[in-house]
Amino acid sequence: MLHLRYFVAVAEELNFSQAARKLHMAASPLSQRVKDLERELGQPLFERSTHHVALTPAGAALLPLARDVLERVNSIPWRLREAVRPQRATQLIGMPSGIHPALRARVRELEAACRTTYELKRWPGRSNGLAEAVHDGRLALALARLPVSDPALGIIEVMRERLGAAVPADRFAGRESLTLDDLRELPYVATAPEAMPAYFDEIDARLNSAGVKKRIRINSSDYAGTSELVSGGIAFSLTMLSSESPMHLYRLENVTVLPVVDFPAELATGLLFRKDRAESGGDLEELVTEARGIFAERLSA
Repeated sequence: MLHLRYFVAVAEELNFSQAARKLHMAASPLSQRVKDLERELGQPLFERSTHHVALTPAGAALLPLARDVLERVNSIPWRLREAVRPQRATQLIGMPSGIHPALRARVRELEAACRTTYELKRWPGRSNGLAEAVHDGRLALALARLPVSDPALGIIEVMRERLGAAVPADRFAGRESLTLDDLRELPYVATAPEAMPAYFDEIDARLNSAGVKKRIRINSSDYAGTSELVSGGIAFSLTMLSSESPMHLYRLENVTVLPVVDFPAELATGLLFRKDRAESGGDLEELVTEARGIFAERLSA
């Protein structure tokens, strides 16, 4: 099993040093373990050169098989827990910060609909961590900001929220909308990547391509820190446009949120679950089926 884990890590990174860092080990023993696996299988798995690592045909064939084996082994803990669980089990649904009230209402509807079988409890976190927790079986479901790329997860897009520019109110008094030209002289606040959904990396790149070049990068994961910079008149940020969004609770005095007419942007939220747990015979089949019905219609704000 360890040799398969080593192989998958190298196959995903195509770089022994990067894979070793991911596995918290040195590159030399990692390379040796892969060679041991190649010897055992009687097939070369990688083409190696000084500056290049690539999968051989045998390696490409092994990769999906190895992933499947590791997925099955990783699922043993939650399958065992579910095999001995009481009749009415407690299940957790992940909730990132700033979830729109309309989505919260649907979570409450799901809680009520499955009450006889499950006690559904909410668990806070950031989108990337919540997705990992669903993958590992610690959470039954999660709402998370998209994109999320994990082939083991089923994803239902449940909401799209328009983004607007949070700007100093005194600088744009009387305005009902903005253009990119209005924003080019203000730095964009780029928050620490781990604090923001992955979609905001794309937003940052799009702004840069559109000529909005200035940046203020802060390491704080506190949204109030961004609002402080905007309120002080020295920067702008992007946030949910809808006044119903809880993100507006972070808004300080002298901050207004306006649409940017030539920069359309929407933040998508998805409902995540493990595909194998939702399939026929899976331990969450009933819960996910109920959730599919309740979240079937995508919301917009």
